[in-house]
Amino acid sequence: MVFVGCFAGTFIGMLPGLGPISAIALMIPVTYGFDPASGMILMAGVYYGAIFGGSTSSILLNAPGVAGTVATSFDGYPMARQGMAGKALAIAAYSSFSGGTIAAIFLLVAAPALATVSLSFQSAEYFALMVLGLTAVSAFAGRGQFLKAMLMTCMGLGLATVGQDAASDITRYTFGMVDLLDGISFLLLAMATFALSEAIMTVLKKDEADPKAQAAAKGNLGSMKVSKEEVKEMVPVIGRSSILGFFIGVLPGAGATIASFLAYGMERNMASAEEKEKFGKGSIRGLTAPETANNAACSGSFVPLLTLGIPGSGTTAVMLGALISYGVQPGPRLFVEAPDVFWAVIVSMYIGNIVLLILNLPLIPYIARLLALPEQILVPLIMFFSLCGVYLVSFNTFDIQLMVFFAAMAIVLRLTGYPMAPLILGFVLGRLMEENLRRALEIADGWSFIWERPITLVIFILTGLCLIAPLREMMAARRGAKDELAGEGG
Repeated sequence: MVFVGCFAGTFIGMLPGLGPISAIALMIPVTYGFDPASGMILMAGVYYGAIFGGSTSSILLNAPGVAGTVATSFDGYPMARQGMAGKALAIAAYSSFSGGTIAAIFLLVAAPALATVSLSFQSAEYFALMVLGLTAVSAFAGRGQFLKAMLMTCMGLGLATVGQDAASDITRYTFGMVDLLDGISFLLLAMATFALSEAIMTVLKKDEADPKAQAAAKGNLGSMKVSKEEVKEMVPVIGRSSILGFFIGVLPGAGATIASFLAYGMERNMASAEEKEKFGKGSIRGLTAPETANNAACSGSFVPLLTLGIPGSGTTAVMLGALISYGVQPGPRLFVEAPDVFWAVIVSMYIGNIVLLILNLPLIPYIARLLALPEQILVPLIMFFSLCGVYLVSFNTFDIQLMVFFAAMAIVLRLTGYPMAPLILGFVLGRLMEENLRRALEIADGWSFIWERPITLVIFILTGLCLIAPLREMMAARRGAKDELAGEGG
């Protein structure tokens, strides 16, 4: 069951538009004849298989079909363009395996204790956590481009408000269009700003293509071997990102996407000035961190599902429905009433990570050959998968028109030096921030929740420290520039 689930999940995750939610929804009818333990093992395998497979399309095509693998494309895709597609896929496989395995061990040891931690988090803490997540925007800004990154984040937050307000049912910024009542789809925005715009940019910048990228296109896919120095660089990143990803996954509603963005931001902010320059251009740390964190968060999201009966993400919400349909009630008594289901899921996670590694490593040379396709074939293929992936989610032609509009906007912004990653970050966190802030204000009857709740205060202090770091860098850079001018003048 683990093997079948991982195999199906990997290939479903590779296809833009079919994420783990769609994959598990497709598996529910298949599992009706199974006992609850077997059904949950199969669906758990599909879940982490889809996250594992989602990194492949992010690295090779810059088409993150799964929200949790958006951050993977920031450094994975540049590595592939530099003729290191094999190494990028291997690093993603090792990182995913390590993150999933460490998180499975945490889950085995500390699930009941962590359930109480996740209960202590309320709307105020979630809002503070989202604000902390937004500070990762500095990780996506080049030198002297912090203001541009902030503007793109604000644009993302603005796009998140489009549609029907969840609390008051008031429609906002729909311009009278029925198609915008449900808001803008994440997949639509991600595909437009990354895959579609990248395909068009490839055509526009064809004459400027560097020799390494051309070599990669001709089939020079690079070695899969990871050197000892690279392993030494990866190990501490895997350790930090696994812990961060798992704890973010434990919190209901946080999920793999926020975990991957936070891990990427944390690693960049901790890096030396020389290492920071590599981020966004093919950094090993920049690829390892989000891949480790998103797989650790997947395992972590099972803590609130199994111990409290609270889904930690959209995918585990579908799995909660499947559990109830089997006649199993998740919650504190699951240990006693259905221990076979509880332990089967936990043990299958560890086995699943081994299966994914054995399954994916031999396939990497064949998967990476996708880059050997000539651009005349590859660019139309990327455009075809992007448009079809978005259309198959809603079966609405308006979404394709909106996608083309966002892709055109993204091309203009990219040509003028605006980064796309902060836009996606703001969009992902926008709706969650708004809902949690509103609830926190209602409960506390004002802004007093910031200093009255100790956890919230600690998170806001951390946010302040994270914001000071890029400001200090800017000040130091300005001081250095002034000193150089003074030296030249003297």
